[in-house]
Amino acid sequence: EVQLVESGGGLVQPGGSLRLSCAASGFIFSSYAMTWVRQAPGKGLEWISSISSGGGVTSTADSVKGRFTISRDNAKNTLYLQMNSLKPEDTAVYYCAKYERPTYSGSYAFAPIRQGTQVTVSS
Repeated sequence: EVQLVESGGGLVQPGGSLRLSCAASGFIFSSYAMTWVRQAPGKGLEWISSISSGGGVTSTADSVKGRFTISRDNAKNTLYLQMNSLKPEDTAVYYCAKYERPTYSGSYAFAPIRQGTQVTVSS
């Protein structure tokens, strides 16, 4: 069964940084593109960034471009999101998800049990 366990969230002041991790298991991690999405209180899901299976190709939403960086370590079956210059509007629950192919085309899917990690940006 696919498992994706997010961690690394917390409370941070505006301008601060956090690094989120997503530990993957139950599938061949290196064969699939991955993505980060977030959900702010009372709002829908917002796509943040995607990365190809090998890590060489990425795409990032304009709202976080220049501040957030997606990466992956296929040897550790782990996806990362480095978040710098955090703003209050970045407050949300962050989720990782898996595409069904090596490239981030088509739809992505969450693990059967969607946990997420809470990021709160506040002074």
